[in-house]
Amino acid sequence: MSVWPAWEVREDGGATAWFHVRLAFADGARVDTLAVVSEDGVSLEDVRAQPALSLDDLGVLADWIEGPLFEACGRRPEAEADAGAGGASRARPAWPRGIEGRWLIAQEYRAAQEDGVDPVLAVMCATGHSRRKSLRLISQARDAGFLTPRHARR
Repeated sequence: MSVWPAWEVREDGGATAWFHVRLAFADGARVDTLAVVSEDGVSLEDVRAQPALSLDDLGVLADWIEGPLFEACGRRPEAEADAGAGGASRARPAWPRGIEGRWLIAQEYRAAQEDGVDPVLAVMCATGHSRRKSLRLISQARDAGFLTPRHARR
């Protein structure tokens, strides 16, 4: 992921900053966005993706880029979330390990295939892991027999 500042506006003791963000994946997929970081959190002003994102993927895009954006601003989202409403956090619960986790990965993968969306992206959204880690988890689910082999070996 690449993050670089676009501009910043300071007003009434607060600041709002705009950033260009690019997510580039090994398979050639790319997402470019103009994101705004303010006291209220992260919002997206412009998103361009190749191939296009589904509505579900678009809905979690801000969550994917929130951490790197706050780091670029020198802020920590966990500290801000803890200071918010009763210490509530937006972090995802821990993904189960072992055979249960592999079975859940396979369920997410197959559901995405049935819905006609990118199954790797669906696993990324469900687990909160990077593309590389999600591919590793999918491979482990295949090895466990929960998904069919990717390629028939001769």
